[in-house]
Amino acid sequence: MLRPGPRNLLTDVPGLTVGNATDEAARSGVTVVRFPGGWIAGVDVRGGGPGVRETAALSPENGYSRLHALTFSGGSVFGLAAADAVTAALSQAGEGFLLRPDTPRTPIVAGAVLYDLANGGDKGWALDPPYRRLGQAAFETAGEAFALGAVGAGRGARAGLVQGGLGSASLDLGDGLTVGALVAVNPVGSVLMPDGETFWAWPFEIDGEFGGRVPTGPAGAVEPMPDESRLAGQGRLTPGANTTLAVVAVNADLTAGECKRLAMMAQDGLSRAVRPAHTPFDGDVVFAAASGAVALGTEARAHRLARLGSAAGDCVARAIARGVHAARG
Repeated sequence: MLRPGPRNLLTDVPGLTVGNATDEAARSGVTVVRFPGGWIAGVDVRGGGPGVRETAALSPENGYSRLHALTFSGGSVFGLAAADAVTAALSQAGEGFLLRPDTPRTPIVAGAVLYDLANGGDKGWALDPPYRRLGQAAFETAGEAFALGAVGAGRGARAGLVQGGLGSASLDLGDGLTVGALVAVNPVGSVLMPDGETFWAWPFEIDGEFGGRVPTGPAGAVEPMPDESRLAGQGRLTPGANTTLAVVAVNADLTAGECKRLAMMAQDGLSRAVRPAHTPFDGDVVFAAASGAVALGTEARAHRLARLGSAAGDCVARAIARGVHAARG
């Protein structure tokens, strides 16, 4: 049986670091993922109301499909400022493209945001939203270990009718390849079955990582949406008011096009863990990055990529459930 990596976190993929910063007064926060030296990357945007930065740069047909850092943030459009702080810090640290010797380095820092402006926190920031400051703080605290639940970008998140959060999971494929996922969980759809306790992702759970609860009767996947009147009462039935943000990483030598395919396959993890996913109300986006440390070779390469993509989807599903489980616990 395949096992998670030693931390069961995105950082089980060697080289990555993750940092969280949380503003308890605003009930919001930022999560930063660092890819030292720049990793080949891709992105798949599938929700109906995304808030993103630098996704076009990662398109395989463009010349900058290399990611130096990624920010996930609360705050809706205000949260995009978190990437500004990370961009400046990386440039100061000597990371990024050097187009001319007499100019600053220009790192590629992608970003995506979730909507948590209506969660009751203090949003009276006028001309000084906290997200640049939070981006700097998350960047400075990035390491291999990081907290899950109502922290960082997951602090103000909701998942259907329950508390959302920040989740992560990994899988050691046993042949030198490791896959990891990190997810900020804020969908309009439900992560829980009709009993309100069992996660839709339960078939993918390993070692009781999100409670070990299994269905005691029929799955009951008949009602396509959570209680719409309650969702409307919470202001959730508005395009752009919800989203699931994810990044998957591997240590394989993928091309930009293969990273795009990995991100597309990893989107299936949302459908395994959230019902429904990819709605007009969500801005679902999945980034994928590859360190290049392990060569896939040419023989059976497509098969190995398919295996990585399937594992990435499972990691996303598990990370979603772990994030909500940690936030509720």
